[in-house]
Amino acid sequence: MARSVLAASLALLVALPAAAHANQASDKVIADAIDGFIRPAYGRLVEVTAALGKSVEALCAAPSADNLAAARAAFSKTTVTWSEIEIIRFGPITEHNRLERMLFWPDRKGTGLKQVQAALSDKDETATDAAKLGDKSVAMQGLGALEFVLFGTGADELAGTSAAYRCAYGKAIAGNIGTIATDVDAAWRDDKGFASQWQHPGPQNPLYRTASEAATALLEVYVNGLELVRDVRVGGFLGKEASADKPKQALYWRSEGTTASLGGNLAGMKALFDASHFGSLLPDDSQWIAQSIDFEFANGQNAVAGITGPIDAALADADKRAKLTYFGVVTSSLSELFGTRLSSALGLTAGFSSLDGD
Repeated sequence: MARSVLAASLALLVALPAAAHANQASDKVIADAIDGFIRPAYGRLVEVTAALGKSVEALCAAPSADNLAAARAAFSKTTVTWSEIEIIRFGPITEHNRLERMLFWPDRKGTGLKQVQAALSDKDETATDAAKLGDKSVAMQGLGALEFVLFGTGADELAGTSAAYRCAYGKAIAGNIGTIATDVDAAWRDDKGFASQWQHPGPQNPLYRTASEAATALLEVYVNGLELVRDVRVGGFLGKEASADKPKQALYWRSEGTTASLGGNLAGMKALFDASHFGSLLPDDSQWIAQSIDFEFANGQNAVAGITGPIDAALADADKRAKLTYFGVVTSSLSELFGTRLSSALGLTAGFSSLDGD
């Protein structure tokens, strides 16, 4: 009996330092995710949304074809930047309906389009005030609404003087988007806010009690993000056969930004994986998982990199459509690597999907 107790005590003494080291490593991964990717990415979003606001304001002050082109270019840069950080679908972005206010999509019933068209038709003056707009329907105050204003039916009139209301509404949307980006950026930079809770799990932490729970939240960025990209974004417009394709169900189809957004989503995931050093938590005999993840991220980004222009034209091109299909295959491979291989090697289990119910 004495020997068995001694053996158990020795085993515990060996396990405790190992567990402490594992927790420290996990804490560092979360800290690196925050400081190496999330905060810089939101910082970039603040910059591009500010530039977008100035660009739309310049268009309204001096309508012209050049200023309209500049506003459209600023919008496209914003959607790509947002695509990189929108994979972080927890924390401050989920407060005050910010995620839906930034991008209300998918809009399967056309709710957003109807509300935006109604505002343009009725010339609702309250919709031209960024502060008041933030209290309105989420469907008429984000990137989807601004895309229609800048690229939808009648948008070319913004180059002249006959679309003053439309431009004022667009300026309010751009201002609202900038406010959301600024608020979320500030929340992530608050050392006593959500970032601290995620980075410092413990018994008194209301969100993350253990290092495993904190690491699982990082894992779910990939599990849920890949599901979003594959099943909702690509699956929304790419049919099993070409005859079943629905190009107008693609996100950002009006601004020709569909594939750039998909590439941005994967670029964001890759940047987060690199910055966090998530793969460093894997044991030596499982390092191949991290290497395979890097390989597949490159494959996915390469698949969409050469697809530009209207998404309907891309779908009509057999080679480009095949690349989109391959992109879906790559996301499935990544889902298996993260959701099965990496999670198993680290003893993590992804839980609730933020996409459930979509």
